[in-house]
Amino acid sequence: MTQQNRAKLSLNTLGTTSRKSVKVSQSALIQTSHLLGTSIPLVIQPTVESMDLIAWATSNRETIEALFLQHRALLFRGFKIKSAEQFNQFVQATAQGELLSYRDRSSPRHEVEGKIYTSTDYPAQERIFLHNEGTYWLTYPLKIYFCCLTVAEQGGETPIADTQKVLQRLAPQIRDRFTEKKVLYVRNYNDGFGLTWQTVFQTDDKAVVEDYCRRNAIEFEWKPGDRLRTRQVRDAIAKHPITGELTWFNHAAFFHISTLEPTIRHALLTEFKEEELPQNTYYGDGSEIEPEVLDAIREAYHQETIIFPWQAGDILLLNNMLVAHGRRPYSGARKVLVGMAEPYCHREFNVEE
Repeated sequence: MTQQNRAKLSLNTLGTTSRKSVKVSQSALIQTSHLLGTSIPLVIQPTVESMDLIAWATSNRETIEALFLQHRALLFRGFKIKSAEQFNQFVQATAQGELLSYRDRSSPRHEVEGKIYTSTDYPAQERIFLHNEGTYWLTYPLKIYFCCLTVAEQGGETPIADTQKVLQRLAPQIRDRFTEKKVLYVRNYNDGFGLTWQTVFQTDDKAVVEDYCRRNAIEFEWKPGDRLRTRQVRDAIAKHPITGELTWFNHAAFFHISTLEPTIRHALLTEFKEEELPQNTYYGDGSEIEPEVLDAIREAYHQETIIFPWQAGDILLLNNMLVAHGRRPYSGARKVLVGMAEPYCHREFNVEE
């Protein structure tokens, strides 16, 4: 299904992007609800114990698409998903085209099956701040899927937040400043902290890295000792290509040094000069983002954060441009997988083909 057809589907089925009820085909097989006190996600559950989610999804793809565009976040619960293979089949049944590879990485992950990855291999005791996937890429997924196969003994939730509402919480002067200046991402690799450039770009060949950077509007600089610095400017506010909604879509707070836990932040600032930090953000013109602005951004995310416990077999489908996700610290075994689908290419930047 092309983006144009998907847009037509959204208009024909929903009328507008405002919240309206959607008539679900084969309604006897599923029931929908919301978690107590939350607007997202919409919870979809089977009414019969033996229901095959993949078969139902294959037959009801347009229904799922309409619900997805209307509600932004769908939680499929109670369908007894137990493997990466089943999760992959569900993603294939509900997404258009091939899944995205995880390149230009910011978090450690490993591939499990056919572009299905662990959600993150980041240490269990650390939290991961809310973000939309790949805002600093030129091509990013419109859909991101999570599947919980093993629930942590404690913690480990995947908090979410409506980033259109995050945008609305920010003062007009903050929105205007980021609209005008955009966001600059600066990353340094192979300084003994964080991911190496070989891991981030999935290659040992510098020429491959340089080619990727040129094609993706990324400035690069090789430093002594096999080290690399990259700089890329991206929009802070994006327009969804199907719904037309404006959304806060960036890693300005996520990558900023001030968002890190105090002990980690202190260790990094003790070890590195600011320009040598593994990652940091600025306004697009290179000027500092004011501390009070970063505080306001983090508070906006906090006010819109929705947290719910995982259940084994859950699949969470998010509209990646409109809903952010994160991770809470946890203890015990935890296995959550991720898949990214339906790439959208942002081409307002001058790139070398």
